[in-house]
Amino acid sequence: MMTDGYTLRDLKLGESMVVRSLTGEDAMRRRLEDLGLTEGARVTCLMKSPLGDPRAYWIRGAVIALRDQDAATVTGNPVEAESLSSTERMKRSWD
Repeated sequence: MMTDGYTLRDLKLGESMVVRSLTGEDAMRRRLEDLGLTEGARVTCLMKSPLGDPRAYWIRGAVIALRDQDAATVTGNPVEAESLSSTERMKRSWD
């Protein structure tokens, strides 16, 4: 995986990253921060729509859907895959 310029849009299903920064317009950046996309937050790509856009991401105990255009404004560092699937991790977090 690449690490320079890596964005949420680059995540494949089941992959995770740790947020490093947000770019883009102030209003959208504030909206993403309100959703929990802040520096150090871990994000996992859970699902994508049949046409690929938007995608669903697991962030701080919630599932959010983002369009690729907005996901491209969230940069971060990839995280090594875990042995559990994202669905299994999500189920365990509800217990």
